[in-house]
Formats: sequence, C-alpha cells, structure tokens
Amino acid sequence: MLKDLFGKKRKFATVPSETLARVPASTDPSKEAGTREKEVPEGLMNKCPHCGTIHYSKDLEKNLRVCKGCQYHYSMSAPERLASLLDEGALTEEFDANLTTANPLGFPGYLEKLEQDKVNTNLNEAIITGEGVLGGNRIVIGVMDSRFRMASMGSVVGEKITRAIEQAIARRLPFILFSASGGARMQEGVLSLMQMAKTSAALSRLDRERLLFVSVMTNPTYGGVSASFSSLGDYNIAEPGAMIGFAGRRVIEQTIRQELPKDFQTAEFLLKNGQLDMVVHRKDMRATLAKLVEMHTSREGVEAWQENSLLKSH
Repeated sequence: MLKDLFGKKRKFATVPSETLARVPASTDPSKEAGTREKEVPEGLMNKCPHCGTIHYSKDLEKNLRVCKGCQYHYSMSAPERLASLLDEGALTEEFDANLTTANPLGFPGYLEKLEQDKVNTNLNEAIITGEGVLGGNRIVIGVMDSRFRMASMGSVVGEKITRAIEQAIARRLPFILFSASGGARMQEGVLSLMQMAKTSAALSRLDRERLLFVSVMTNPTYGGVSASFSSLGDYNIAEPGAMIGFAGRRVIEQTIRQELPKDFQTAEFLLKNGQLDMVVHRKDMRATLAKLVEMHTSREGVEAWQENSLLKSH
C-alpha cells in the first residue's frame, strides 16, 4: 500500500484499445488492429481501483468523484469538498490560512517534505477551516486533505481545528468537520499526540455551549484522529466504504490472534455495530448536512434538541 501511495507516477497510462472506443485510433502502423494500445496522457482517464471501470476524469468530477460502476468513493481534495457542499461553492471566510508547521524536533528532511507538499497541493497544511453557508445557514467547517502528508495530525492541524471550534463558539454556529487521515504525525512526536487532548477539550466546551458538532469520516480515518475528535460528534457520519479505525487489520489480528471479519473497519461494519449514526452517499451529503444544520438552527429544532438533552441527563 505504501508503494502505491508514494511510488513514482508514470507520465502516461496504457489502456487497452477496446475500452477506448471514443478515443481516436493510434496512427502507429507497427501495432495490429484490435491488439494495439493507446498512450493516454496521465490524468485524462481514471481506472476504478475497486471494479476496474474506466472513467474520463471530467465525467468523474461531474459525478462528485464517485464510480458509476460500483459507487466507489474516490478521495476528494479539500477545495473539491467545499465546492460540493457550500452554497457559494467556497468559504465566505477562511481561518488561519497562513498558519504553517515548524520542525520542533529537528526531524531530518521534514521541512523539505512540507515544502514539497505545499507546492503539490497549494495548501499550507493538511486542513482548511473557515465559515461558509450551507442550505442558507451559516456554519463553521473544517476539511482535511489527504494529499498533504496523508492529512496526518500535526501541531498546526490540531491548532487549526481548535481555533475553528473556538470560532464556532464565539459566533454561535454549528461546526462540521470532514476527517481523512492516517493518524498522528510521527515527525512531531508527542507534540502531535497532544492534539488529541487539545481538540477533545475544545469540543467539550462546544458541547457545554449546546452547539452542534457533526463529524464526517471519509476514507481513510485512522489512528489518533479516529481516537479523538472524529469520533466525538453529536452525529458521527461516514461515506460508503470508508475505512475507519485506530490500528490496521494486521496489527489487531497479530495482537488478539484472531481472524477479523472481511468487512472489519468499514463504515458499514461500524454502522451495524453502533459506532456510527449514518452512512451517507456523497450525492446525498449536502442535503443531509443541510437538514441537520437546519434542524439544530431553527428555533423549534433547537428547543426539541435541548429538551431531549435534558431528558438524557436525568
């Protein structure tokens, strides 16, 4: 898996000709008809890793990066996610955009890797936070981006999430957070692990203020992220097929010396076993979140929610 994530990408993808009926035939006379292959520029087409369906990239983007063959949910960048959710297609105000990571432990090569990710993603860190409008209601939102250090949770990621929660409290707005992470960032050691406590404490303050927190877990959500803020939502939601857990299958099987179910740690498995409230298809995510926000923003919805909370506390 690591080889697939970090291996060098080829400039061209070779796709069998029978799958490219709409692509003009090759003019190379050395290849026989019916057996020749086309050299397609990287990025023009995508092959679903789950079912093998070939997609034109533009068609895939129009379908919210969901495979039409098997409904596999490709990963989305933070800007793509915001564009698919918010009324204006973008934040009305971004928080802490210039907050960047240092190298507190002097980890070799860490700053160089961060700089390369900044160039590749046009982001300063692995999360975007800010205020936006969803279904006509103002919200504070955070979206993690797995292209940046696999959205690992370093000091700045934890700080930006904490500050976003504080903004939600100050502005009396619901908070929505999309998680996609491999866990804590090893290059920052214990400073990274401290973000678990810091973000959880901030969410506790949000809860005491009776403000809504919706956590949406996407593929993958692992490690210290799944063990802290991503599991503390008033509603815990996941996309179909998302892998969610603390440690990987192999580590757990070696520890407990038992074979785990094939669907272990999938969103559907967690829903069935009570660790999620909903599994929501990407095409329905905007409407679902807008409904939840409206329910907890309207006067009737807030009163019903507060009454239910009081009943639970007694």
